[in-house]
Amino acid sequence: MSNEAATAAATTTAQAPAPEPAPHGIGASVPAADARAKTEGTFPYAADLWAEGLLWGAVLRSPHPHARIVSIDTSHARSMPGVRAVITHEDVPGTPLYGRGTADRPVFASEVVRHHGEPIAAVAADHPDTARMAAAAVIVEYEVLDPVTDPEQAFEAEPLHPDGNLIRHIPLRHGDPNAVGEVVVEGLYRIGRQDPAPIGAEAGLAVPRPDGGVELYTASTDPHTDRDVLAACYGLPPERVKIVVTGVPGATADREDRGFQLPLGLLALKTGCPVKLTATREESFLGHVHRHPTLLRYRHHADAEGRLVKVEAQILLDAGAYADTSSDALAAAVAFACGPYVVPNAFIEGWAVRTNNPPSGHVRGEGAMQVCAAYEAQMDKLARRLGLDPAELRLRNVMATGDVLPTGQTVTCPAPVAELLQAVREHPLPPLPKDVPEEEWLLPGGPEGAGEPGAVRRGVGYGLGMVHMLGAEGADEVSTATVRVENGVGTVLCAAVETGQGFATLARQIVQETLGIDEVHVAPVDTDQPPAGAGCRGRHTWVSGGAVERAAKMVRTQLLQPLAQKFGMSTELLQIADGKITSYDGVLSTPVAEAFQGKELWATAQCRPHPTEPLDGSGQGDAFVGLAFCAIRAVVDVDIELGSVRVVELAVAQDVGHVLNPAQLAARIEAGVTQGVGIALTENLRTPRGQVRHPDLTGYALPTALDAPDIQIVKLVEERDVVAPFGAKAVSAVPVVASPAAIASAVRAATGRPVNRLPIRPQAAVVTGQ
Repeated sequence: MSNEAATAAATTTAQAPAPEPAPHGIGASVPAADARAKTEGTFPYAADLWAEGLLWGAVLRSPHPHARIVSIDTSHARSMPGVRAVITHEDVPGTPLYGRGTADRPVFASEVVRHHGEPIAAVAADHPDTARMAAAAVIVEYEVLDPVTDPEQAFEAEPLHPDGNLIRHIPLRHGDPNAVGEVVVEGLYRIGRQDPAPIGAEAGLAVPRPDGGVELYTASTDPHTDRDVLAACYGLPPERVKIVVTGVPGATADREDRGFQLPLGLLALKTGCPVKLTATREESFLGHVHRHPTLLRYRHHADAEGRLVKVEAQILLDAGAYADTSSDALAAAVAFACGPYVVPNAFIEGWAVRTNNPPSGHVRGEGAMQVCAAYEAQMDKLARRLGLDPAELRLRNVMATGDVLPTGQTVTCPAPVAELLQAVREHPLPPLPKDVPEEEWLLPGGPEGAGEPGAVRRGVGYGLGMVHMLGAEGADEVSTATVRVENGVGTVLCAAVETGQGFATLARQIVQETLGIDEVHVAPVDTDQPPAGAGCRGRHTWVSGGAVERAAKMVRTQLLQPLAQKFGMSTELLQIADGKITSYDGVLSTPVAEAFQGKELWATAQCRPHPTEPLDGSGQGDAFVGLAFCAIRAVVDVDIELGSVRVVELAVAQDVGHVLNPAQLAARIEAGVTQGVGIALTENLRTPRGQVRHPDLTGYALPTALDAPDIQIVKLVEERDVVAPFGAKAVSAVPVVASPAAIASAVRAATGRPVNRLPIRPQAAVVTGQ
């Protein structure tokens, strides 16, 4: 190399910019640890599990929604070559019933089948095809019964369950029953059955243990509760059942169907061999819970200025065959039936009933989503009746911090609803089709839409949503975490399952921020760790994140205490920042890595929010720990001849408390909004006479990338909730709640039609006589 070339190379090297430091700590957009593996297809999901001597499982499910079981003959299945076990209700050694909240669901149906797809028997064989054929060879003689599929008929029908058809009734009474407004509007609304449609169907591996117990490797989102339920049904003490959380692909609901886990472990115990069970997509649709289909009747009273005087409502949730979390969903629906508005008088009746439809349970925003669609439709009706702008009417009624919910609970957390609504209202509207090139404009039918541009009408609508965070009505919300640092490398042990909500990333950020270290790992989750609870309603951001923060601060004190004593000062006078420990007066300055060198420090801590209480006989009580709010403005194009709808833009403003990871927060909001698009326009699991029709991803229409609108996050209000760790609020559920209501509102604005059903059917958006 010539001297000139060497000089040029040296100059280039010297002038090359230093590499950007990796995102670090609270407030940084730290990427998820498993993001690369999932995008490259190398992430090990539960369906990828394997073990030596593996057997394959299969489950026989009922083809009827309601039937009496006359007999079950397993002899043909047992005699097939390669079959190692066939089990029915007679092979359940422990309690035969299980369930969330209420143990009312049998492991295997024994006398009566109560819904299409209910498990009857399970088989283990040496090949998956053999297992499926053996399950089909189990002969079940049924006496088919008429199913009860209309929740209104459940009140008068013969009991479908020993516990009766009524699961819960909540009569909420707030204010003066004789109050009357100058303007009254009424409406009847129906919400369909949404399936969570997880990316990967349920799968798992059960391995028998030498002590007579069993280990299950599954994508559980609440491993300790699952373990306790399974142990009771297996007739084993909890310490002999272990659940190892493996390969969770993401969850917007209860990720694992315990009716899937239970046969899996029983087959392993029966055969003494590892057993793998992988559900087909059809089995996944039949087995796990769905969003509650809901019937809502509303009457809103307002004065001549549009201020709400009284809200009356009747809310009926179809729980399907078993109770599951229907009591919790009903409490949310009744409590939030008036929305984020000041309502001095409210009288709400809520019921959850059993039918012979597929079971309903926890799906993101349960209860709150259904009532939001109804109360926002009522606000649109009021605005139209009074001749007011829909946004202006809402602004005259929105609640704020210090207002009182219809349950009598005071809103003590930040509630910047007016600010959120103003933000989306003032955001510039997207250009009209006539203002953009023709090739950039999509008709409501899609890129190859069959409609005519002249039949397209644009509408703008609003949705204001609210959800509660954590459990409610006295639920004991607690999580435990351990933080260990060895030679400057941190490890977090916490049984909070990473379901896509970002807890594993947040835990790393908390330890990085608190201790000033770069390398932090989150240990795999199993039930040998202390419990952390279910991964829903923002629990792990709040409760598990709070536990990690407390444990990290305890380790910080252990690290700083010797240094503080050496220099005769308290640990409060030392700070950790930029990789250094420094004192307030500058006397001490030492690298964090050097301080941790040769040390192993650890601490365990718990986080338990303040207690709540159940709603009383009048629907009153401080039932919720915290609330989150969201405002969405939807812009839609509707072909009024075909009834097709295209969501052009959704503008979102949300109160988030404190942004912990900007990129992750934006992704969660966008995902929630897109899920709401499916609820509004396409997703409806049809169950005529209780029979699940087209239980696959061809018959069940999920929104695709072409259906996803332009999502504009126009404002994030960071007003910290003082009782929450870091002041942060849950962000995933409330966009799901508000976006369907906003889209329906926009379709009403475009068509003038009432739009009282979700998903919106084409005939509801057709305008005749144009």
